[in-house]
Amino acid sequence: MAGKITKDMNIMDIVQQCPESIAVFQKYGLGCIGCAAAHFENLEAGAKVHGFDPDAMVADINALMEE
Repeated sequence: MAGKITKDMNIMDIVQQCPESIAVFQKYGLGCIGCAAAHFENLEAGAKVHGFDPDAMVADINALMEE
């Protein structure tokens, strides 16, 4: 697997690097994959706009990658 996910990464880059991350975005109620902003917005900005902790999302995605 490439490297760890960070909150500064572009949402679509995260999904391309870790397709399993879609489940984490869904867990938080984010439909990021269908959103135009996902192509230019980083995880931190997307999480904050929707009222979620970006660090928690990053931890969830990285834990999923380690499984």
